[in-house]
Amino acid sequence: MQKIAVLGLGKVGTLASELLHEGGFSVTGFDTRTDRKLPFETRQVDVSDGVALKAALDGFEAVLSCLPYFLNVGVATAAHDLGIHYFDLTEDVPTTKAIMELAETSKGLMAPQCGLAPGFVGIVGASLIEELDSCRSCRMRVGALPQNPTGLMGYSFNWSPEGVVNEYLNDCEVLEDGEIKWVSPMEWIEKIVIGGIELEAFTTSGGLGTMCETYKNRVPNIDYKTMRYPGHVQLMNFFFHELLMRDRRQEAGEILVNAKPPVTDDIVYIHVAAEGEIGGRMQRSEFVRGYKPIEIAGKERTAIAWTTATSVVAIIEMVRDGSLPARGFLKQEDVSLEAFLKTRNGARYNG
Repeated sequence: MQKIAVLGLGKVGTLASELLHEGGFSVTGFDTRTDRKLPFETRQVDVSDGVALKAALDGFEAVLSCLPYFLNVGVATAAHDLGIHYFDLTEDVPTTKAIMELAETSKGLMAPQCGLAPGFVGIVGASLIEELDSCRSCRMRVGALPQNPTGLMGYSFNWSPEGVVNEYLNDCEVLEDGEIKWVSPMEWIEKIVIGGIELEAFTTSGGLGTMCETYKNRVPNIDYKTMRYPGHVQLMNFFFHELLMRDRRQEAGEILVNAKPPVTDDIVYIHVAAEGEIGGRMQRSEFVRGYKPIEIAGKERTAIAWTTATSVVAIIEMVRDGSLPARGFLKQEDVSLEAFLKTRNGARYNG
């Protein structure tokens, strides 16, 4: 795998393209804008036109979609028909299930959910589970936040508004007492403290990827929650449910981004904990980090941008180098954390 197309050149897509280019891949970026000076070729394509998209991707060996989740099934279908590898960052459960069905007859690898959550957090969770002789629970928490929050909401939209609204409103898959269940979002609220910073965590959709199905006969309790500053979830419940903005998702995203635009000084908190037995004794294994912006390729990159882009590019490196399968469906929990952290890009998570 050498020649790769990247669809969507926002902050994450552009950085992922630059990292792939630095890593020796032949990269072509596709976006509505092609007037920026970038170290790789850029082209335009209407991704909603299946025929045009398939023609644009012909000749590539892989495609990475950094587009909004609702466009990914079309891209995955084009990749499937062309027999090339497919990667994305989606958190949307129906999208992933559709791609999983495509993987049953794919000639290439179908690898959705390769970002931060789902993505890296699942790799960490699986690694902690494997450290234990038996595991009774695995709890995964991720928060992408401003370092210096303002206002009652204490938030800024450094991530796709479509993705955030989707996570806050769609039901959440969990494992509870050995059964796969669906629970409401923005519930099961708990307090978490990381480095002296108090946060609240609550259920959101999609962060577990395929882990519930994978571990349903091995780990009785698995769940994923988003972390925010205290008070956030109450305000979001008011906004979506009392003001009925849940019925106007696009407008809700526009309002929220206008009120809380992106910031450059952000931080990504990761808190993953697995509990179980080692040698007959109870043990709790944890992975707790706070990642801040870093300089990559001469530019300061936000924490959410580099953690997301680094994760998917590390996976692509592993596929190219033969340490991951080249066909079928890739589950994030099947990726070795040790091998991931040894890749050119995955090593950034060691910081």
